[in-house]
Amino acid sequence: MPRSQLHRLGDLQLRIMQVLWQRGEATVAEVHAALGARPRFAYTTIATMLRKMEARGLVRHRAQGRAFVYRAAVAERQVSRGMAEHVLDRLFAGSLSTMVSHLLTAREVSAEELAELERLIQERKRISRKETHIKKGDARHEPDSSRLD
Repeated sequence: MPRSQLHRLGDLQLRIMQVLWQRGEATVAEVHAALGARPRFAYTTIATMLRKMEARGLVRHRAQGRAFVYRAAVAERQVSRGMAEHVLDRLFAGSLSTMVSHLLTAREVSAEELAELERLIQERKRISRKETHIKKGDARHEPDSSRLD
């Protein structure tokens, strides 16, 4: 699987993106209001952060009267995948099994969550077997280059 582009977001950036993903688009004032009281950020802090995020390609804006209306330029799934890969690589040296083991022992896991994990693992095994079968099948249909002379 190709590596997704890594989007490292600070806490405030992630909270802003969550507002935009939820609403679709929002003005600085709407983002500011949606972030609530704790911790309280100045309106200018949110405006500055949105400009910086736009420079990084995370958000885009359009003018609506005198206000800028912002929207996410990257999908939530893309950001979560990039952040998860970052954690996997940095904290677990790329070992998915070590990361999953840590998550399973670090917090309570319900029977429903375990069942869902088992379902996901079985689905991934099925996909891997299918991909392996296709790769082996493709190799059988390639011409023998030694016979092309």
